[in-house]
Amino acid sequence: MVYHRPVIPRVVIERVPLPGGETLVLSRRDQMFSIRVAGVELMNNASHHSEDELGKQCARRVKAKAPKIMIGGLGMGFTLRAALDELPADARVEVVEIVPAVVRWNRTILGDQAGHPLDDPRVTVVEDDVREAIARGKDYDAIVLDVDNGPNGVYEGNGSLYKRAALAQAKAALAPGGVYAVWSSFASPTFSRWLRDVGFKVDEVTVKSHGGHHIIWFAS
Repeated sequence: MVYHRPVIPRVVIERVPLPGGETLVLSRRDQMFSIRVAGVELMNNASHHSEDELGKQCARRVKAKAPKIMIGGLGMGFTLRAALDELPADARVEVVEIVPAVVRWNRTILGDQAGHPLDDPRVTVVEDDVREAIARGKDYDAIVLDVDNGPNGVYEGNGSLYKRAALAQAKAALAPGGVYAVWSSFASPTFSRWLRDVGFKVDEVTVKSHGGHHIIWFAS
């Protein structure tokens, strides 16, 4: 007798339109939540080791006693949680998220997944385009970019974040000795070169992920 495990269907919880016509989809299959755009999974709650490393390693590289940090892209809150666990009590963390529904999900249905990091008194949420937030920013000890799938993302509207002009703006928004940390699903020699072109010293770190590797650039 052959036993077949029942197939657990994926249930769509909410669909949210994005600027430019794409749709962000939050779904659940049993205990696994996922967020997708154009059918491509951006993140889930079962595999977030590289996001944890992004937040943790960036926080450890910050030398300021009362650091001011910007995290671009909230996701499911794992990067934020990992950073908070390493940062001192007097740190200030601004989370910039362009999709209000993602903030709402993290305050409700997804909040338990990362231990409700938005409830931490060190955290301020800014609902805005992270490119604009960086352009007007000043004296950040770290800027963490966890947007889409990195320089080769699935949402065309995010492409400008990874071009030389935006990288120069990020460099200008950092305090002396500040760190610019960028997460990606894929390696990108072109992006590494552009970081150096605008004057960053680059440390490219490969992190194991479920079924492969992800890349984190730490630029200073």
